[in-house]
Amino acid sequence: MRKLGAIGQWAVNLPMILRLMGQLLLVESAFLILPLLMALFRQENDWKAFAIGFGIMAVVGATLNYLIKPKNRVLCRRDGLLLAATAWVVFSLFGMVPFLLSDTPLSASEAFFETMSGFTTTGATVIRDVESCSHALLLWRALTQWIGGLGIIIFTLTFIPALNNSGSLIMFHTEATGITHDKLGARISRTAKRLWGLYTVLTILLIGMLWAGPMSLFDSVCQSFTAISTGGFSTRNDSIAAFNSPYIKLVLTAFMFIGGVSFGLIITCLKARKLVLWQNDVYRAYVKMILAFYVGVVVAIVINGNYTGWQSVTIDPIFHIISAVTSTGFSEGNWEGWGTIVLTLTFFMMYIGACAGSTTGGLKVDRLLFLLKNMKLVVQRYIRPRLMRSVSINGQIVDAGRATDIVAFITIYTMLIVVGGVVLVFQGFPIVDAFFSSFSCTSNNGLGAGVTGITGSYDFLSSSGKWIMSLLMLAGRLEIMALLALCTPSFWKK
Repeated sequence: MRKLGAIGQWAVNLPMILRLMGQLLLVESAFLILPLLMALFRQENDWKAFAIGFGIMAVVGATLNYLIKPKNRVLCRRDGLLLAATAWVVFSLFGMVPFLLSDTPLSASEAFFETMSGFTTTGATVIRDVESCSHALLLWRALTQWIGGLGIIIFTLTFIPALNNSGSLIMFHTEATGITHDKLGARISRTAKRLWGLYTVLTILLIGMLWAGPMSLFDSVCQSFTAISTGGFSTRNDSIAAFNSPYIKLVLTAFMFIGGVSFGLIITCLKARKLVLWQNDVYRAYVKMILAFYVGVVVAIVINGNYTGWQSVTIDPIFHIISAVTSTGFSEGNWEGWGTIVLTLTFFMMYIGACAGSTTGGLKVDRLLFLLKNMKLVVQRYIRPRLMRSVSINGQIVDAGRATDIVAFITIYTMLIVVGGVVLVFQGFPIVDAFFSSFSCTSNNGLGAGVTGITGSYDFLSSSGKWIMSLLMLAGRLEIMALLALCTPSFWKK
C-alpha cells in the first residue's frame, strides 16, 4: 500500500489528489473573476461576495497546490475515479459562497442545491424571483452550467498536464456519459481540447444569433451558456416564454438539439468533411425518437382543444420536446395545460435523454437502443433457440459484460428516482410533485411541473429534501456507478 506518513495507509494517492484538487480550485477561482468584474462594472454590492469567494478559492487552491509535494505523481484508476467524483462536490461547496454572501442570500442547503444544479446542468432552482438577483449572480449561475456542460474534469484535462496519464482515461469516461463515446486522439488532453474548442465555437455562435434577435447582450450570453450546456438556467422568471419570440425559440431549439448530439461524432464529421451523422445508429434513433414524440404531443394538443394557431402545433411543441429530451429544462409557456398525455410523454422524454457523449442527462439513447435491440433478439431466440447473433451498435458488438452494466445502470437509475420520490412523499409533498422532482433531479433535467412549474421553484423542499435532491443530481451526472464504487469498502483497500 501507499504510505501517507501520519495519515496512514491508503489504496489511493491522496497527496496527488489533494494537489490536483488545489489546481482545480485555482481554475474555478479564475472563472469567478468574470462575475466579479461584472459586479464592479455595474456597481453591484455583490462584488464583495465574489471577492470573498475568489479569495477563499485562491488561498485554498494555492495552499494545496504549492505546499503538498507528492512523491508519487502517477494516478491509477482508483485515484482518477475518486478525483472525478469529489471534484463536483468540492466545486459546489466553494462555488456556493457567492450565493451565501450575496444581497439575496440563500441558506446553506439552498446555496449548495443551486450550485450543484448549476455544475451538473440540472437547471432546478430554489430562487423563485431570479430577476431580483444581481447581474453578477445570474452570470455565475450561467457559468456554472457552462463549466459543467462537458464536465469539470474534461475541462481541466485541457490545461493540467499532470492529469494526462493512466488515471485520466477513467476520469474522461466518468464524465463522458453513455456507452458509445470514443476518444478522438491518442492523448486525452488533445481530445479534451477538441471537445472544448467545438463547445466554445458553438457558444460564441449562439451568443451572436441570440443577440441579433430581441435579447440584450447579457441575456444572450447567459442563455447561450445554459442552452449549449443543456442546463436551462434563465435570467427571467418566465424562462424563455418571457421573450415571446418565435425566432429565439427556433434558434435555441436548434442549439439544444446540437447539445444532445455526441460532440465526438460532430468532430468526426467535421474532420471527415462529409455528413456521416445518419450513418450513426444512435443519432438516427435520436432523430426518430424526437419525431415520434412530436407526433404524439401534437395529437394530444389537438385532442385536448389547445390549438391556438400554427405556433401551438409547430414551434411550441418541438421546443418543449427538445428541451425535455436534451435535459435542458427551458420552460415555454404553460405546457402543463396541454393535458395529461403530454405530461406522461414528458416523463418518458426526461427518462430517456439524448445521445451519449453529449452535454445531456437521462438514460441516454444508446442504452435505450441496446434494450430495444436486445428485446428483439430475445424474441427471435425464443422462436429459434439455436440462433447465434449478438447486439451491435454502430457496428460494435455489445459484449455480455457491457450488457450487464447497462441493465444494472438502468435498474439503479430507476430505483434512485423511485426512492427520491418516496422520500419526498414521506416529507408531505403531493405524489406527482414529489416524483416529478425526483425524476427531474436524477435525470439532470430541471424541468418543472406543478409547484416547480414555470412560476415556481424548488424552494418548497425541506432542507433535508434539498440535500437529497443534490445527491441525486450528482449521482445522475456521474451516472451512479462512480459514487457507488466509492461507497464500497473494497475501493479503499489495496
